[in-house]
Amino acid sequence: MKSDLKMKGILILSTALLLQMMTPAHGEIPPGGKIERFIITSSEIRAPRDVSVWLPADYDTTKNYAVIYMHDGQMLFDTAITWNKQEWMADEVASQLMNENKIRPCIIVGVWNRNPYRYEEYFQEKALSFMKERCSAKFLRRSMKSEPLGDAYLRMLVKEIKPYIDSHYSTYTDRENTIVMGSSMGGLISLYAICEYPDVFGGAGCLSTHLPMRGVGFFTRNDNRVAKAFRKYLSLNLPAPENHKIYFDYGTRTLDRWYEPYQKKVDKVMSSAGFNSENWITVKYEGHDHSEKSWSSRLHVPMEFLSGSRE
Repeated sequence: MKSDLKMKGILILSTALLLQMMTPAHGEIPPGGKIERFIITSSEIRAPRDVSVWLPADYDTTKNYAVIYMHDGQMLFDTAITWNKQEWMADEVASQLMNENKIRPCIIVGVWNRNPYRYEEYFQEKALSFMKERCSAKFLRRSMKSEPLGDAYLRMLVKEIKPYIDSHYSTYTDRENTIVMGSSMGGLISLYAICEYPDVFGGAGCLSTHLPMRGVGFFTRNDNRVAKAFRKYLSLNLPAPENHKIYFDYGTRTLDRWYEPYQKKVDKVMSSAGFNSENWITVKYEGHDHSEKSWSSRLHVPMEFLSGSRE
């Protein structure tokens, strides 16, 4: 049964990082375990944002836990705070998998998105260097409200949020036990994260990955310069397959119906880089659409693939 979580306020200030522990607002209360939330004002992106940390019911400070970092954190745990009354059910899925010994014990860190700049923060800006300057400038002018913020977002995640999590919770800090995961643009920034920080992340879960990358609200069956530029970036920056795992999937309805041809081109890049079924899978889900309801129904697959139990 869900119960209220009361926490003492804590204020921490170091290296331009402001973190304040808060009582969960708007009913973010999981059916099992507990959620602690803090607000971060980063030296990289100064606008405050929430970060939710889910701890399993049997969380024990004498043991260490793997960490799954997930984007769009406000959509993970409770329909009471989501805009569409859907959630990933990430806490329920992880709890069941741990109870069945299918994944190693873990905690989940949900970094909330910052509307209206979600697209900018989840964009893989180094891919733009593989476009002609004229095309790159035109794309930015048409599709973004600000400069690309993907690199700053990842620096915030790796240099500020992760050190805080590792110092305040009982975690394994190594690459093998650090996973990053998201959907749509969140899938793209997860893939970008494992490419940019291969020593930090050992696995990336990329659900319904928004590979067309043509801009907000614009999708096409035809390939485009932005998607091609990202594949070029990917071909030169994928991490070593022997110590990294990457998961892709896509559905066949709503926005996901556009993704298959783009995903197949990325699959070729993965294969050329030496990835195989031991460290990379792409799964097509017939009838699944672009929604938290669909992602929650298959979340167990990437969790088990990326963070399977070692016992």
